[in-house]
Amino acid sequence: MNSQNITASVTPEDIQEIKAALQTIQQKLPFLITLSAEERRKLVKMGDKSLAFVSNSVTAAQSNRNILPSSFDVEEFVQDYQLAIILNELLISMRQLNEQVDDTLLAVGSEAMTSSLTVYNYVKTAAKKTPGLKTLAEQLGERFKAIKGRSAKAISS
Repeated sequence: MNSQNITASVTPEDIQEIKAALQTIQQKLPFLITLSAEERRKLVKMGDKSLAFVSNSVTAAQSNRNILPSSFDVEEFVQDYQLAIILNELLISMRQLNEQVDDTLLAVGSEAMTSSLTVYNYVKTAAKKTPGLKTLAEQLGERFKAIKGRSAKAISS
């Protein structure tokens, strides 16, 4: 694991630029929608295995317009297919970035939590002999009070 001791920071200016870049992406894709779980469930899905089928269907529709009803919009079909290809390509890139951000967050969060546990243990030990640390030890200990009654299985899930 190459995440040991990640030492990095992001400037406020960089944060603003990153947020602006994300906003630009949203502005460049103003047609994006949000579906409910029920709507997602009802839709016919086009996955990787269906890509060749859809591509061949586009070719068939373009080459054989005369067999399709006049209400079938071949241009709309082609446009939907092309947009699906583009969005799939963008989604792959976004998923890779999302995975990297998620993994980095997990790693630095682990580092921070491990350091916090070390500090807590030192504060607990020092509170026995050093005046004024008992309240701090109790405050830090609040993190663990809610989970003491739970089983180890419930904590790990």
